[in-house]
Amino acid sequence: MKLLVIGSGGREHALVWKLARSPRARQIWCAPGNAGMALEDCPGKVRVSCIPISAENLAELLAFALENRPDLIVVGPDNPLSLGIVDLFEKNGLRIWGPNQQAAQFESSKVFSQNFMERHGIPTARAGTFDDPRLALCFAQELGGRCAVKADGLAFGKGVLICHNLDEAHAAIDDILVRHSFGAAGTQIVIQELLDGPEISLHALCDGVTATLFPTAQDHKRALESDQGLNTGGMGTYSPTPFLSHAELEATGRRILDPWLKGCAAEGIVFKGILYPGVMLTATGPKVLEFNARFGDPETQVYLMRLENDLLDLLEASVAGTLAQHELHWSPQAAVCVVMASGGYPSHFTKGHVITGLDRAAALPNVKVFHAATASKNNTVMTNGGRVLGVTALGATLAEAQAAAYQAVDLIHFEGSHVRRDIAAKALPC
Repeated sequence: MKLLVIGSGGREHALVWKLARSPRARQIWCAPGNAGMALEDCPGKVRVSCIPISAENLAELLAFALENRPDLIVVGPDNPLSLGIVDLFEKNGLRIWGPNQQAAQFESSKVFSQNFMERHGIPTARAGTFDDPRLALCFAQELGGRCAVKADGLAFGKGVLICHNLDEAHAAIDDILVRHSFGAAGTQIVIQELLDGPEISLHALCDGVTATLFPTAQDHKRALESDQGLNTGGMGTYSPTPFLSHAELEATGRRILDPWLKGCAAEGIVFKGILYPGVMLTATGPKVLEFNARFGDPETQVYLMRLENDLLDLLEASVAGTLAQHELHWSPQAAVCVVMASGGYPSHFTKGHVITGLDRAAALPNVKVFHAATASKNNTVMTNGGRVLGVTALGATLAEAQAAAYQAVDLIHFEGSHVRRDIAAKALPC
């Protein structure tokens, strides 16, 4: 099969790597791809090809797909989904994996998602939606200032401001609704009460009728250790977490996914792709903080290291509506992904720094270095953005996976690199 993977980050490199391991993958294109994807091989040593077309340039992507006729197109990032790439490609007779524009609203609009949860009894935080800063501040006062202020639209994983008092809440509301720091993504906001408990990432592969739950993972959103600093797109993750037994995971999934599926059916939403709810495990039960409509990043890296199925089979079943015929199989090993970021991320940082030590890290057993923001120049790999690499390792225990990931991290160098040293620490004994 010929495949086209859309995107350029660590999530997409993980997808390419896993798809390239399928015996049915004959050729893979990535648009636009990165330096790491360009080093992957399909069976028969056919090198993956990177195509210089932006993931948001739907017209050029469509033209490429119509000319080259991939058998399946796999969409990684949220933005092309929210722009309607699935609807456009299906209209042109192309086979594409990912939720259509209507279904992508679960991520592209936090207002839509919050209202959907409330309509269909999905457990979530007490919340309100606002476009008037005065009314928003009144609601924040009702919550004592302890709240999450969220831009409605897509904001590269950074549109959530956590507030612990009224002054912080006032500043966050002004930042989004008055100063328009997130542009059009912030014309409306959702304000949620702060919930207490461990936060986990759930993922479910969906085919419009069936939702098949993945194991748990836990992301680390803050830039600095001990969950300090600004929110980022994710500084590392691990799977599985120790916070839920298998039975508790199944019960949590059903508590969320059953009403979600019924709600989708009632509202005529056909969701084919990955649903990724962020969930807080509170003293009164699990509550959904928000939904995403694609694989998490860096959750994808740890999930696909542990997944034993042929990913291509699963994505095809998701498109065809035959997911109930498949059972997911997972390695009993644990996986840890540590993100190596540019200094200053998620604020100001520089690009174009040479990365060394990649070959030494890749030579370690049970280690895979997934590229996120990298580019190749004169056969040299350079930094090309904020989150540069996702250094991922498997281990018989979580502690072994963590040690292996950091061993690999310490072999890789680029100017100004920034790493959190506490990925997976919450799950390990002090």
